[in-house]
Amino acid sequence: MCKRRFGGLILISLVILLVAGGCGSTSTPSAATAAPAGGQSIENKGSDTLVNLALAWAEAYAKVKPNVRISVTGGGSGTGIAALLNGTVDIANASRSLSEEEKAAAKAEGFEANQITVAMDAIAVIVNPSNPVSDLTIQQLSDIYTGRITNWKQVGGEDRPIVLLSRESNSGTYVYFLENVVRQGRADSTDLFSPNALLMPSSEGISNEIRQNPNAIGYDGLGYVTPDVKVIRVAAKPGGEYVMPTADTVVQGKYPIARGLYMVTRGQPTGAVADYLQWIKGPEGQAIVRQLGFVPLQGQ
Repeated sequence: MCKRRFGGLILISLVILLVAGGCGSTSTPSAATAAPAGGQSIENKGSDTLVNLALAWAEAYAKVKPNVRISVTGGGSGTGIAALLNGTVDIANASRSLSEEEKAAAKAEGFEANQITVAMDAIAVIVNPSNPVSDLTIQQLSDIYTGRITNWKQVGGEDRPIVLLSRESNSGTYVYFLENVVRQGRADSTDLFSPNALLMPSSEGISNEIRQNPNAIGYDGLGYVTPDVKVIRVAAKPGGEYVMPTADTVVQGKYPIARGLYMVTRGQPTGAVADYLQWIKGPEGQAIVRQLGFVPLQGQ
């Protein structure tokens, strides 16, 4: 899918970094576009869901504004927001909304955290193609991920144990799935992921395990779903319509596990950062959103 299309871009960016740096390595995709002397720089860090988009945006923007250097690093939404709070980045990427604690921490540092929606996404629930289960409700997914349902036969499948795959806790996708699927959007819920859930460091890691394990279930951002996994249709409640995650069902509000993707700044953006965000939200930036399999902002 689109992820493959930009795989070479990421690899090239990593090679450039390693050569330029002389030593060291990184476990998350990162890139920096070079600027001539006297140019401006933007440090951008955070969500692994957003990192491929952020890399593609940075590469494309370098052709529009060659005097602006944009450095992109992943590491998770929590990591990016923490870097914004301590003043080491200009933009934090997040695949979830800011928490009240994070907003309060920003105020304690003397600024308002400004959260800007730059794209939309659906979290797709995926299984191995050999799994006969095609439809699940939010309630069933909650019961599966808390460990109340442990065998596929309990949801119409074969008599096989369910292997749970999840992102790690610093991931915005993990937080969103916990709050809106495991806890079903209930503020008073204290449900947690089953301790048997295998925490994976990346979306690619979840997909790779799904391909190999006929008993596994996982979740990924829509832009990371490949044709060699099976996507589950999800219903918001028992008896409701089972819906496949697509750009259309997200825009129409039909798919129940959809979210915004955000860039967060220290107060209202100005200068080069403001120009860059305006470009991202415009036709050129949103065309890249569509190319990578995510959902453009409405009207783009």
